[in-house]
Amino acid sequence: MIRAVLFDCDGVLADSETIANRIVAEEVTALGWPLDAHAAQSEFLGLSLPDMCPVIERRVGALPAGWASALSSRIEHAMGLEVQPMPGAAAALASVAAAGLPMAVCSNSARAELAMKMRVLGFAHFFGPRIFSFQDVARPKPAPDLYLTAAQACDAAPADCLVVEDSATGVAAGLAAGCQVVSLVPGLGVPHLPELANLLAMAAPAPPS
Repeated sequence: MIRAVLFDCDGVLADSETIANRIVAEEVTALGWPLDAHAAQSEFLGLSLPDMCPVIERRVGALPAGWASALSSRIEHAMGLEVQPMPGAAAALASVAAAGLPMAVCSNSARAELAMKMRVLGFAHFFGPRIFSFQDVARPKPAPDLYLTAAQACDAAPADCLVVEDSATGVAAGLAAGCQVVSLVPGLGVPHLPELANLLAMAAPAPPS
């Protein structure tokens, strides 16, 4: 039975990956590694900024001082202006809340960017303090830290938590934590959830103990 639902953010709740990929592609191209938005997605999908930087440095050399923080600030600003909810996200959150299940959001985004997206989308109230970025744990995804932390915050065993993801990195993190995992993207080795709004069918509350 499912006792808590743990959501990834980008590509699950927030239609934000196109925005981030565009900006990352522009900034990385300016460093001398030509990328378009599609190529940036292929290279960096699901990675935290600290894990992206070594990948970039292997291609272009040492990054300029402050480059990562400037990139993060630019993405955060763009998200505040452009981010939209993923189809079915609001309905899924409302349905899970109505079922009485605690929820958390777990993202490899920076803390300030993640909090801003939750505010702009109007989703923050579903989670309260259970909004976790890579800066809140020792290791980002694909390590299990984010989902283990979220499960504890929801007062649920990891095995009783349903993780909703859209990347191989996130799926690996959820499985490593011992959670049940579904993906909005097929072919990642876990059950495929074609419609996020139908999540409630997988998240029926457990009977009283």
